[in-house]
Amino acid sequence: MSLTENLVDWTHEQKCLKAVESLGINGFTAVYCPSPQDAFDYISSAAAGARSIGFGGSMSVAGLGIEAQLRDSGKELLNHSAKDLAAEERIEVMRRQLTCDLFLCGCNALTLGGELVNIDATGNRAAAMFFGPRSVIVVVGRNKLVEGTVHDAIQRVKNRATPPNAKRLNFNTPCAHTGFCTNCNSPQRLCRVTTVIDRKPRFTDLHVLVVNADMGF
Repeated sequence: MSLTENLVDWTHEQKCLKAVESLGINGFTAVYCPSPQDAFDYISSAAAGARSIGFGGSMSVAGLGIEAQLRDSGKELLNHSAKDLAAEERIEVMRRQLTCDLFLCGCNALTLGGELVNIDATGNRAAAMFFGPRSVIVVVGRNKLVEGTVHDAIQRVKNRATPPNAKRLNFNTPCAHTGFCTNCNSPQRLCRVTTVIDRKPRFTDLHVLVVNADMGF
């Protein structure tokens, strides 16, 4: 790694550590992960006692490759993005995720003040993040960190996360074609449910893994 790369990585590390510190002050269980492998190992250990594990459709979690290991260990996996699911089956999986032992998901934006900001089309992921599952692990790559307010975080989601997600999911929205948010009124609009978790929910064992790597959108 070159000197420039080392210094850039150090800068990212400091921001990750600041976010972890703020999350801790806000009551969350927050862990700094120097690499995706550290996040993988943390989830693998946390999943040992879980019988049912839900997946919130996160590209960050998918990028870890943890699902294959969990499947091989005999866990019941609740993934509404699994192939060949009928529409009714997909919705039923979403409902069951709300009462699973462990829910794994990503986060659209995390402020350095320790606020988790997300925008959903359906709301199933956001709902499961703060109540229902026995335990929740949120994986946040350094590219999701926002040096600013909740408003800045929302803009980050709409401008940087939603367009590629809309294109990935083949939604017919303006941003899926142009790459820019237009605050549309499309029938397939993704930006429908906006949540801010600024303190640990009272009855949810919520862990946030802040990873010093770019993950997801």
